Amino acid sequence: MSALQFIEGPLFYFAAAVFLLGAFWRVFGIIKIGRKKDISPPKGSAVGGFIKGNLRHFVPRGLFARRTWLHVLGGYSFHLGLFVLFFFGAFHIKFIDQYLGLSWQALPRWGFLIAAEIAFAGLIVLWVRRISDPVMRLITHKSDHIGTWLTFLVMLTGCFALQQSHDMLKLVHMLFVDIWLIYFPFGRLMHAFTFFLSRGNSGATYGRKGINL
Repeated sequence: MSALQFIEGPLFYFAAAVFLLGAFWRVFGIIKIGRKKDISPPKGSAVGGFIKGNLRHFVPRGLFARRTWLHVLGGYSFHLGLFVLFFFGAFHIKFIDQYLGLSWQALPRWGFLIAAEIAFAGLIVLWVRRISDPVMRLITHKSDHIGTWLTFLVMLTGCFALQQSHDMLKLVHMLFVDIWLIYFPFGRLMHAFTFFLSRGNSGATYGRKGINL
């Protein structure tokens, strides 16, 4: 078995298992904690507040939008760009088809490159803001930096592997993917699965109290 076969085979299966089991355990643990019982009479719907709380946070309010427009722009650029890269890159679709038997139309190469540039720009903007803004520095944990740089390296090595000039480039990319998957449940990257619980909890509290979001 070659190094590439090991990284794409046994190591990838191990990393995927850690990712899935770890993420499930974290989410299950948060849900199991539950919420303190509210004995006051409800004035609205907690379920409606949960849904509205999640949807409302996708659009910042006027005052905050003016102050955080760079953060919002960087956040949407990175997350949407990464979504497009992962789900519509030709090699990623081929990879998904190999393991799950699912496939769909891929982006043309020029579209992939544009999406990559947008994702890189967004990620860099978010990280620069994190290290330059006094408030962001106070609430930043080392896990935020580790997650950012791991994601950056996964994307960068993926762009190198796109050239298909040498198997070593693909090996390095897949190695970083495996490391990223293993690290995911133990760091701040978990916000990809927990943000809707946090927003929903606040929304449910306000919704039950009849507060308009």
